[in-house]
Amino acid sequence: MPLDIHTAVITASLISILAIVLCFWVGFNAIRRARRMPFFRMRRIQTNRGWRLIFFAIFLVLVTFLLMTRAEPAIYRVFPPTTTPSLTPTITLTPTITLTPTITLTPTITLTPSVTDTPTITPTPFIPLAILSQFESTTTPNPGSVFSQLTFTTGLDEQYRPLNPGILFTNPVGHMYAYFSYDGMVTGAQWTALWLRGGELVHFETKPWDGGSGGFGYTDWEPSPDQWLPGIYEVQIFVGEQWQQSGTFTVEGDAPTPLPSVTPTRTPIPTRTPIPTSTPRPTFTPRPTNTPILTRTPTATHTITPTRVPYQSPTPTLKPTPWPTLTRTPVTPSPTPYPTRTRTPTATPK
Repeated sequence: MPLDIHTAVITASLISILAIVLCFWVGFNAIRRARRMPFFRMRRIQTNRGWRLIFFAIFLVLVTFLLMTRAEPAIYRVFPPTTTPSLTPTITLTPTITLTPTITLTPTITLTPSVTDTPTITPTPFIPLAILSQFESTTTPNPGSVFSQLTFTTGLDEQYRPLNPGILFTNPVGHMYAYFSYDGMVTGAQWTALWLRGGELVHFETKPWDGGSGGFGYTDWEPSPDQWLPGIYEVQIFVGEQWQQSGTFTVEGDAPTPLPSVTPTRTPIPTRTPIPTSTPRPTFTPRPTNTPILTRTPTATHTITPTRVPYQSPTPTLKPTPWPTLTRTPVTPSPTPYPTRTRTPTATPK
C-alpha cells in the first residue's frame, strides 16, 4: 500500500510515542525490582538497566518532537513534492429509450357549480366608543400578553376552578363565568370583557388590571333570570384596545318569567283628630342664681422709690477753746552709784 510522506511521519511519531511509554514502564519496574534484590551487584546492574531505559525514553521524546515538527519540511527539501495530474473523467452519453406516445384521452366535461359561495370577511372585534371613554388606566399594556381559550361554567370550586364546564347551558342559567389563564400582564393596564348575544352588547366590565403577571382569572355575569334569553352568547377579552381572546356558548330554553310584582294598595291616611288644649301650667319661677364669689384679684403694689435728698451738714458754731495750763513738775535727780570693781583672781604658778 503506497504511503505519502505525511502519513509516514505520523506513523513514525506514533511508534515513537509507543516506545516512550514502553521504555518508561520497563525502566520504572526494573528500578522497583532492584530495591528488593538481596545482592548488591545484582541490584546495581538492575538499577543501571532501569535508568538507561528511562534516559532512552527521554531521548525518544526529543526524537518524537523533531519528527512532528521538523521531519516533514526536511524531507520535502530533499524530495520536493510534485503535482499529480488528475484524470478528467469523460462523460459518456448513454442512449435513452424513446417512449412511444400513448393514446391521449378525450377530456371529459367538467361540471361548473351554479352557486359559488363567497367567503365572508370576519371582522376583528373592537371596543365601542362608549366603553373606551370609561377607561381609567394610563399604564401602557404589554403587547406580548396572552390569554388561553375561554372555559364557560356556572360555578367555581374553593380553589376557583371551573365546575362542570361546557358550551351548552339550559335555562335557568344563573351565574355564568368565563374562565381563562393568562401571562405577560402588567398591573394597572386597562382590560375589558364584552358579553354579546347575537352581536348585541348585553354586559361589559372594564377596569385596571389588579392581578399578577401570570395565572388564572375569570369574567362573570349574573343578570336577573329573565335576561337569559336563548341564543348564542360571545365573550371577548381585550387588553387596552387590543383584542386577545373570544369564546362562545349557547343558552337553550325559555327564560324564566319574572314573578308579578305585588302593587301595594294605598291605605288612606286617617284624619288627624285635634288634640285638646292643655291647661297652662304655672309659670316656673327661676331660682336665684348663686352669686359668684369674688375672687381676690391681686393688687399691684407700687414700690415708692425714695428720692435721695442731698445731706446738708449743719454749720458749726466756732467757740473759743481755752488752751490747757502748762504745769511744771519739778524733777529731783537721784545719784546713781558707781558699780563695785571686782578683782579677777590670777592663777598661782606651781
